[in-house]
Amino acid sequence: MREKGSPTLQGLAGPIRLDRTPQGTARITADDLDDAITGLGYWHGKDRGLQLRLVRLFGQGRCCELLRDEPELFELDRFFRRLNFGRDAESQTQSLAPRTRRWSDAYCRGINQAFDEIGIPWELRWLARGYKEEPWEFSDIYLTAKVIGYVALAISQNEVERWIVECLQGGIDPDLLEELFPGQLAGLDLELIRGVRLIDRIVPESLWRVSSLPAAMASNNWVLAGTKTESGSPFVCNDPHLQVNRVPPFWYEAVLRWGGETKPRYAMGATIPGIPGIVVGRTPDLAWSVTYAFMDCVDSWVEECRDGCFKRSDSWVPFDTRRETILRSGGEPVQETFYENLHGTLEGDPHQAGHYLTTRWACGEETGGSSLEAIMEILEAQNVDQGQASLSKLCNSSWNWLLADRQGDIGYQMAGKMPQRPPGFSGLVPLRGADPAHDWQGFVPVEDLPRAKNPPEGFLATANDDLNALGRAKPINLCVANYRAERIRDILAQPRTFSIEDMKALQFDLYSIQAERFMTLLKPILERGTTSENRDALLSWNLNYDDDSTGAYLFECFYRNLLFEVFGGPISANEGRNQLGEHVLTHLLDETTIFTAYYGAFDRVLLSERSGWFRDRTRDQIFQSVLERTLDTTSPQPYGKARRLRFEHLMLGSKLPLFLGIDLGPVSIKGGRATVHQGQLMRSRGRLMACGPSYRFVTDLGTDELHSTLPGGPSDRRFSPWYGNGLKEWFRGDYQILRDK
Repeated sequence: MREKGSPTLQGLAGPIRLDRTPQGTARITADDLDDAITGLGYWHGKDRGLQLRLVRLFGQGRCCELLRDEPELFELDRFFRRLNFGRDAESQTQSLAPRTRRWSDAYCRGINQAFDEIGIPWELRWLARGYKEEPWEFSDIYLTAKVIGYVALAISQNEVERWIVECLQGGIDPDLLEELFPGQLAGLDLELIRGVRLIDRIVPESLWRVSSLPAAMASNNWVLAGTKTESGSPFVCNDPHLQVNRVPPFWYEAVLRWGGETKPRYAMGATIPGIPGIVVGRTPDLAWSVTYAFMDCVDSWVEECRDGCFKRSDSWVPFDTRRETILRSGGEPVQETFYENLHGTLEGDPHQAGHYLTTRWACGEETGGSSLEAIMEILEAQNVDQGQASLSKLCNSSWNWLLADRQGDIGYQMAGKMPQRPPGFSGLVPLRGADPAHDWQGFVPVEDLPRAKNPPEGFLATANDDLNALGRAKPINLCVANYRAERIRDILAQPRTFSIEDMKALQFDLYSIQAERFMTLLKPILERGTTSENRDALLSWNLNYDDDSTGAYLFECFYRNLLFEVFGGPISANEGRNQLGEHVLTHLLDETTIFTAYYGAFDRVLLSERSGWFRDRTRDQIFQSVLERTLDTTSPQPYGKARRLRFEHLMLGSKLPLFLGIDLGPVSIKGGRATVHQGQLMRSRGRLMACGPSYRFVTDLGTDELHSTLPGGPSDRRFSPWYGNGLKEWFRGDYQILRDK
């Protein structure tokens, strides 16, 4: 093991020194950037060897071959084989610019040296007896980026588009869906959609029960110009919201130093194991942060099929056929055939006549070289302009980048591959694939995407909200409710200057503008009601989601009951389909990302004075009825009482007793769906998944420091001293300070 003393590797330019901060954060010191990247690869391979290998196995669709041969993992293998993330890895490898290839080779060299020295993790030797070591290559970097970009981010768009089809086929009135997605259903062909044959779920439910894979709900970031800070220099702040109740954390923090005494340079911040570079962080000149942009990069088409062909204008064209063999450790191999055309992969067998969906993800193709180049170039950018130019090329998913530089500039840049759709079509509903006019016409130029620099307000903030107004193109057709963004901007707009401690406090803000909107309507009803413990607790609630708040708990009970009353009640044949039904809504709330990501669409209906979803009742009548039932039937308790859960090992989570230390906690998850400190829980067949601030960082460009917290330690090795450290500090908000020296 290389832990003792200050170990060194031999790089191409000279020795690479490896050490840690007192909290275990990896530090690498090298003569040049290439060797520093080799050191980062070594630390990733050493500390996150299990995570690296597992994500690769999932992305390759080899779980039944090498982990466990069971139905859920077989469905995951089919899912990832269908996506075919590795299809263009060879061409992307060949297209790498020389310096990008150099960075890739340097990083892989470090990982593979760690793999050679440390060997296969004991968990894989125990559970994956057929596992054989494979070297880490650029194709694995590319695969990891695709898995994260799709599973953690873009997949929610795929789910909601599929759900719209299911609703229409289930008889839901299109006018009701128009209330949920106003102005986004242009091109809807109801007869065509109702004739589509849906074979199975595009997104398997088992995906949300695999703790090795990331899941995301939302994120916050903001930058302040020096006119808004006590130090007079810009601040950059970020707290990406991903699944937090997993061990180790998704992110891996590192400090890179290179250039020696003549041209010293550093980069520090959060990295993703499997991918070189600093994803969010800073250098001496520049700091950058990121949220998911909710650009719609996923579309579906309805293909008319027969005899293995699809209709194209007046002709019948054969599908491209791809055959995959899924090896199974417990049985015979399974041959799967996938049918593809310019619209993506077909869901179904085109030899059986009918209408089926094809689906295509824009960021799933030809994004590897440019994205790797972007994430490395940012380490050498000197200012906001150069940073925007670099990060605009990072297109393995869609991103909101906020930046600030040492000269005092702040800026915003959206990045991603936005399809150029036919005029008037948002991409939210499937179009007829036989019509060439419905094809993508290339991709929108990055200069047309939303961007900004040095706004007069002195700050920029994103929280997965609609930022279309900042660009010529309109890439967002559906995004998260703007409650968090509104709260952040309200605070930053105050006529005062802010300190770093103020920024930390804002990252822990538990006030809910969503609750404020609903309570404005509920208070008159409460004031007319009979005095009771529950009524008084809700009436006096300060709208903060504190752990000991009874009001927050009661409001959440009311809100869930309201959703079922409006969207999920019993369906009467005489009334027609103007509700989803209790079973469907329960599944929607607890087993998918649709509500956790897009609850704002449902709130739009709930807060409307009139709606077709209300049937023959008014909003006030519904609110009063649901409120009275909630107050009469709910036993009050502190909000945080039911929000304590384990932080589960990425492979063995919940399978072993807690005293063994494989799982950690339990820890209470702070906040709610609409608070700046987000805390959303998703239940999936008894398993709880919590999404919250997976990494917090704040930095002042007038210093060479970065303040941060992570929900756990850098290592995925149970018996490492760096396995679970940092979790208590993350919970309390005790930030460590990373420094250049």
